[in-house]
Amino acid sequence: MPHPNTLRIAPADKARLKIMFLAKHALAGGVPDAADGTHAVYHDEMLTTLRGIGLSVRPANSYEALFDWPDADFVVTLLNRGGFVNSEMLAPLLLRRHGLPFLGAAPILRGLSDDKHLMKAVAARRGVPVTPWNIVRQGQGGVSEPDFAWERLVVKPNASSASWGVKIIDDWAEARAHAESILDSGHDVIIEPYAPLIDIAVPVVGADGPWLLPAFGYYPVDRPGDVRSYEEKRNLIATGDDPLEAIGDRALIVRLEAHVRAMLPELWPFDYGRFEFRYDPVTGDVRFMEVNLSCNLWSKKTISRSARSLGVSHAELVETIVAHSMERQGLIRAERVRLAA
Repeated sequence: MPHPNTLRIAPADKARLKIMFLAKHALAGGVPDAADGTHAVYHDEMLTTLRGIGLSVRPANSYEALFDWPDADFVVTLLNRGGFVNSEMLAPLLLRRHGLPFLGAAPILRGLSDDKHLMKAVAARRGVPVTPWNIVRQGQGGVSEPDFAWERLVVKPNASSASWGVKIIDDWAEARAHAESILDSGHDVIIEPYAPLIDIAVPVVGADGPWLLPAFGYYPVDRPGDVRSYEEKRNLIATGDDPLEAIGDRALIVRLEAHVRAMLPELWPFDYGRFEFRYDPVTGDVRFMEVNLSCNLWSKKTISRSARSLGVSHAELVETIVAHSMERQGLIRAERVRLAA
């Protein structure tokens, strides 16, 4: 029996709508990429899934596909890392120019969510506890030592994804040098105190309003509290599936979901995302870390595995997200599973 929160696209809508699937590796056939690793596998799986639910899909792999009016009614865009800073906003901006509906969120919200400093400021404004941080924008001058207490530091690009450019450092001179190298590469830098805590994600997808999926924590057996590298996240080095576990502590879940709901008015509507926190099981302390809108929907990653814990298949999850997106933009009237039951 389908989950009552899931949505469906009516067969008549599937037959009439032309979909463009825009992703860097949309035409790669599922072969891992030398630089992006299994992100290329993910893109191929999404293309296959969209076609498997009955949509007519044409793949494309560059922003140029949107320069002129595309032959499409709706665009599923995963082209987030385009080789320049803030590239996640370009496809949504081009589609807004054409007036075409697209998956994800408004360009301005994509920019907000990808700026870790701004999202921390939003969380603090909403009363959600955050880890102390310093932001250094390009052109602001030298990198000053943080005014918060620290023993180790996390230094990373302010818009880093998949842990690109992230380092954990004990010495300030080394931390400053890494921060300066990030600035020299064209990125702003964010600096935070490091603690070996548990990463917990609360996935949120669009259904009848925001649907908060079960929270999942990252529990590596051999390296508790460590930060995964870009190479690990993209499977460029040998690694197994992410060691994810559902959070069973009901009181902790209530707190996490309250924090998410406090931040939602700043970002809603969007189609899917992941709110991330750092949790200290000794003290019970929970602090917001970042939010990732239009994050990884691969069947092996957090959102899909969280949905699967409710009995929702990857195809059902994708169809729900796409149906929600199409409906909120006036393209269809989604079918409700609970009404058909």
